[in-house]
This record gives sequence, structure tokens and C-alpha cells, in this order.
Amino acid sequence: MRTRFVLLSLLGALVASGLSAQTKASGTATCKSDPLSPVALTDRPNHSFAVGRGQCTWTGFVVAGLPYKDGISTDLDEIVGDTTSFHGYHVATTTSGDMATCTYEGSGTSKDGKPVSSAGTWTYTGGTGKLKGIKGKGTFKGTPNPDGTMTYQVDGEYQLP
Repeated sequence: MRTRFVLLSLLGALVASGLSAQTKASGTATCKSDPLSPVALTDRPNHSFAVGRGQCTWTGFVVAGLPYKDGISTDLDEIVGDTTSFHGYHVATTTSGDMATCTYEGSGTSKDGKPVSSAGTWTYTGGTGKLKGIKGKGTFKGTPNPDGTMTYQVDGEYQLP
């Protein structure tokens, strides 16, 4: 009898831990950024701040059975020469209309005023509908496209209540 109770308790704990396990998600976001209007700082040459905004189209990123469709990123950029550091917010909309919000931060490089690379981390801060209460985090790595857009490989894990 005691063995059965221990086995049932162990099984219950495994099921409960499985329900709260992280689920992996991966896909790409191709983003077209609005032109930046950097404001020069006077502390040293080639140092400026800018607010960036981009419209993104998602491919292959699915959370809780809901494919991401599009999104908007808004960030604050600090530019020093050919290096940019940034932090911001991204709101993604799924094909069902549910939304997920995350913060992100990272850095990028440019050459002759054109982006060369970008990479960083992101963390969910909330969601709506089926994504309400979402938690999770991940990474992204961006590469420029000939048309001026950037394609980001986005990988991460999430958990829903």
C-alpha cells in the first residue's frame, strides 16, 4: 500500500512538472526599419542616440499552436561609430489575433552606414488571449538582406500557466 502511494505521488509530481515545462519555439522575423534620425551627443565624436521602429513579418514561429504573423519593434539605440547597442519592445500578433509582448536587448555592427549584423536576447513580458501569462526567453541573430530588411533567426522557450 505504501509503495503504491509513493508511486502515485511520484507520478503526480512528474505530470505536474511536465505541465509546467518549457516549450521550445524557433522561426524567423524579417523586419523593415523606419529610417533613423540620430541625435548627436557632444561627449565624443560619432556618438548618438536614436529611436528605432520596425515592422516585422514572421515565418515558422509558433507558440501554443498559434503561428506568429507580424509584429512591431520599437527600441532606443546608442550608436558609437559602427557599433550600436539597443534595448526595446516587440509586440507580435498571431494569426488568431492574440498578442505576445517581449523586451529585447542586444548590439549590432554596421559598415558605411549599412547594417552588417545584430544579435541579442529577449524575454516575454505578457500576452493576450491564449498567450495571457506567457513567460519565457530566448536569443536572436540578424543578418541584412539586399533589399534593406533584416532577417532574424529567433530561438527560445516559453511556458504558459
